[in-house]
Amino acid sequence: MQRTKASGEIFDIVVGLLLVVTAIAAFFIPLALGVSWPIAVAAFVAFLALVVLVGVPLLYNRLGPWYDGRRRERDDSYFFNGCWSGRTARHRWMNRRLPNDPRCRLCLVPFGGVGRITRVQPSRKNPNFCMACFETAPLGGSDMEVGVLFADIRGFTSWCEGRAPEEVERVLNRFYAVSASVLAERDAIIDKMVGDEVMALFLPAFPSLREKACDVMVQSAGEILRRLGAGEQMLPVGVGVNFGVARVGNVGDGSVKDFTAVGDVVNTAARLQGCAQPGQIVMSDAVYERLGDQYPGATPLSITVKGKADSVPVHVLAAHP
Repeated sequence: MQRTKASGEIFDIVVGLLLVVTAIAAFFIPLALGVSWPIAVAAFVAFLALVVLVGVPLLYNRLGPWYDGRRRERDDSYFFNGCWSGRTARHRWMNRRLPNDPRCRLCLVPFGGVGRITRVQPSRKNPNFCMACFETAPLGGSDMEVGVLFADIRGFTSWCEGRAPEEVERVLNRFYAVSASVLAERDAIIDKMVGDEVMALFLPAFPSLREKACDVMVQSAGEILRRLGAGEQMLPVGVGVNFGVARVGNVGDGSVKDFTAVGDVVNTAARLQGCAQPGQIVMSDAVYERLGDQYPGATPLSITVKGKADSVPVHVLAAHP
């Protein structure tokens, strides 16, 4: 892992030095050849324009993703270990100095300013991150701790019966919009929006989450229920949350791939959500234990879920609007 870290820092330093040396050469070589000052300045300006219009897009859209992809192929855990140590943001010193905010909260590449020229795109998993950090990464994953949240509109199939498709669409759009807004604000990865269900991941590897991952996840669940419980049309949403080790990364085949988490912790979270009544958050003991005494009013239960031989101990929290 130290070798991977060093290679990443060396790559950034080499690229930076090459840009500086080339810029100096573009200015002084014409002077050394006896060219007048105005022509030398014009050549330097032309070089800067070439770097901005051609070099920077080539670096960020071709060379950078290719190099990062090679490193991730050799070591699936490279990216997340970089997030955990802070190296992913810290050693991207060029990204930090490029204008303009907003920028990816992981690699710090800007979406505005130079980012518009390089066509840096926000991730569909969370607009606070860029596509290069997730969607365009190569196949492969890493075993790590992750918080998993499932939210579902309870009784939605029965509710849809006899209603116009436009009304169903309107309700789903509100559910998705509120959930996505709350989750994106808290740096969650919006894994899926399927039917009447939303799945999100809270990765302790992210600098903004760390040991607060479970706390932020339960707060997000409560905020989703609060917002959807307000207004003229209250939505009967139930939430299930779990925490544990899962396989996290891109799965699929070739260009058809998806950044997600797989494993028993994910399956159990989905089952807990299926047991939640409208306005309830069903927390596994793994989540509740990491929250300390923040929710003394949560009700301890032991529930039977599909696919589990033994009952699952949980705590049920009733969210209040």
